[in-house]
Amino acid sequence: MNIITCIKQVPGSSKVDVDPKTGVLIRDGSNVKMNPYDLYALETAYLIKEKYADTIVKTITMGPASAKKVLEESLYMGSDEAYLLSDRAFAGADVLATSYSISQMIRKLHPYDLIICGKQTTDGDTAQVGPEIAEFLGIPHVAYVTKIEEVQEDGILVRTSMEDHEEQLKISFPCLITVDKGTLVPRLPSFHRKQRFTGYSIQTFSLKDLEDKDPSHYGLEGSPTQVEEIFPPNKKRDSISIKGDKKTITNSLFEILKEKKYI
Repeated sequence: MNIITCIKQVPGSSKVDVDPKTGVLIRDGSNVKMNPYDLYALETAYLIKEKYADTIVKTITMGPASAKKVLEESLYMGSDEAYLLSDRAFAGADVLATSYSISQMIRKLHPYDLIICGKQTTDGDTAQVGPEIAEFLGIPHVAYVTKIEEVQEDGILVRTSMEDHEEQLKISFPCLITVDKGTLVPRLPSFHRKQRFTGYSIQTFSLKDLEDKDPSHYGLEGSPTQVEEIFPPNKKRDSISIKGDKKTITNSLFEILKEKKYI
């Protein structure tokens, strides 16, 4: 069984710089981490690998050269192979262009049975990339999976969580699922696996390696949505200092709350 897991490197905190011209995040390789939801995608793949023999887990990501760090982390956790999609032509891609780029990369890794993505990323929060990858590949998909019930010869039985109920669904191979955390606890990278992968070379794909080499389908040029403006939230708040004895402070607070119509 061949499993492909899609992961992403995201900002490690809310303190990020924004390109004033393009309106996209500046990803310089510092203050970054693996997208938390992708850890559950990886753990799902590893549990399947442990239960079913002859399973190979390949991990992919799209980003700058610094994104190799999260690929290396996945190798130390349990992946067998890792691949990077990196090219300046992909910079500034929106959800659609990102999904298309990754789908083109996955075509290079054919054959595959199952593609696993995290539910969403913490920098975009759209939860759309996984399903759009499936649409570009023309394969079935299920989102918000919380549990793998059973892997069968021709498909996989999963449990998915909706807003007000849960469903159990069977999806035929090849297919894609996006994973929520459920009851999973992601494993930590292994020192022994790190030693095992010493000298391992992560293969990098660029635009010239893809089947569709038309640059107008990628990056900013291939993105139908454009960011007009992006800025950090204003965290400053007006404050009032009240001094005096207990009675004075109490009366002052009462008048302020009354004036603002809280009481």
